[in-house]
Amino acid sequence: MQRVCFLLKVRAERTEEYRARHAEVWQEMREALTASGWHNYSLFLREDGLLVGYLETEDFERAKTAMEATEVNARWQAEMGGFFEELDGRRPDEAMRPLTEVFHLA
Repeated sequence: MQRVCFLLKVRAERTEEYRARHAEVWQEMREALTASGWHNYSLFLREDGLLVGYLETEDFERAKTAMEATEVNARWQAEMGGFFEELDGRRPDEAMRPLTEVFHLA
């Protein structure tokens, strides 16, 4: 299983709204993530807007590609795009850049 961690930056003035939106993630989005191979997926948000994402998957590129093919992901990304800084015209899911793991204690 591949462990993936990534960072994004939520606009500081929108962190509370971002938290609220994630308290009610659409059921069809949850189902699409699971079906696409996203497991043990968590998002952590610091007060200044730093967002840390973590997930486990067999193949991250395949899991991302599978999500990109879903209609629900297109709707979700369109709604979430305005929450983030530094996307440079990309969707939030396109801006995720996995960090390199340098240590793991199992």
